[in-house]
Amino acid sequence: MIYLDYQATTPLAPEVIAVMADGLHRHGNPHSAHAMGRQAAAEVELARDRVHRTLGLGGGRLVFTSGATEALNTAIQGMAQGAAGGGRTRIVTLATEHAAVIDTALACARWGMEAVLLPVGPDGLVDLNRAAEVIDDSTALLVAMQVNNEIGVIQPLEALAALAARVGAPFLCDAVQGFGRLALPVTPDMVAISAHKVHGPKGIGALWLRDGLSLPPLMHGGGQEGGVRSGTLSPLLCAGFGVAAKVADERRAEDAAHVAALWETARRLFAGWTVNGGTEHRYRGNLNIRRDGVDAARILSSCRRVAMSLGSACASGSGRTSHVLRAIGLTDAQARSSIRLGFGRYTTMSDVEEGALLILESASEQEPMA
Repeated sequence: MIYLDYQATTPLAPEVIAVMADGLHRHGNPHSAHAMGRQAAAEVELARDRVHRTLGLGGGRLVFTSGATEALNTAIQGMAQGAAGGGRTRIVTLATEHAAVIDTALACARWGMEAVLLPVGPDGLVDLNRAAEVIDDSTALLVAMQVNNEIGVIQPLEALAALAARVGAPFLCDAVQGFGRLALPVTPDMVAISAHKVHGPKGIGALWLRDGLSLPPLMHGGGQEGGVRSGTLSPLLCAGFGVAAKVADERRAEDAAHVAALWETARRLFAGWTVNGGTEHRYRGNLNIRRDGVDAARILSSCRRVAMSLGSACASGSGRTSHVLRAIGLTDAQARSSIRLGFGRYTTMSDVEEGALLILESASEQEPMA
């Protein structure tokens, strides 16, 4: 199998497999006071420190969660509850955000919140003029991705953070696709990240909170994680996340150079295809492309040796075209002619070349004879 779906998830790093295998025989509860519990707690705190260091934000606190979806829900719903009954009734985000952001913002209508989705241009970047109009004293929260999960564009976080700061609105960044790869150019009030996007295990993520910011818990129980997230932590998952973060930090430059080389090769091989979204402000591990008139679902079906996608894994099987591709102005037909290729640390040049050959052969079979 040729794996070209790194935006959906990433292969476990060998270092992560090793530390998790080593920990399988230990079963202490990190919240217990005995020696085994203290050992488990020490493993959790080492992992927390490693993730925090890789995030690169001084101060604040890092709360472990089950993943980025829980982290985003905790932040968005918590801010909405805190603002309920006051003068700030608007949650502002982008039309191209992940469903975990958009759907949660819409669900906050139960607390009297209005979700406002900012438009983007054909390059996928937010319309800053419209953002400046919308982000005002009624804004309870601004939410924006660092790197889009479907088209890979990098949003202007500095400009967005400045607009939020101007009106005293907190800023939440979904850094899932950028964590361990790109430094955050600003210090948001909250940041959501996930382990399985950086060669760590599934089932764990984190929410970083700036100093002085408090949130009501999404789940109630034992009051773990400083009262923000109740539930017994898995030292095994935490350790895997910590090592994945550490390795990503150490290999950041090497990984970036490798991904850039893969991107150049893929662009050359798909020279006759159109790139969806801008190419200047973009993470090079994401190539979302289309060939008008081609049925991408047929390509996906015929290229069984290539693991790729038509968009977000979370929306797979819904039958709907990508809301991200629609937001950048593509028609439904163009969206259905689009595929997303994701590559990274363990992708080889031959993976890209062989995968491209199979995809191009499949696409050519759909084209009418001259």
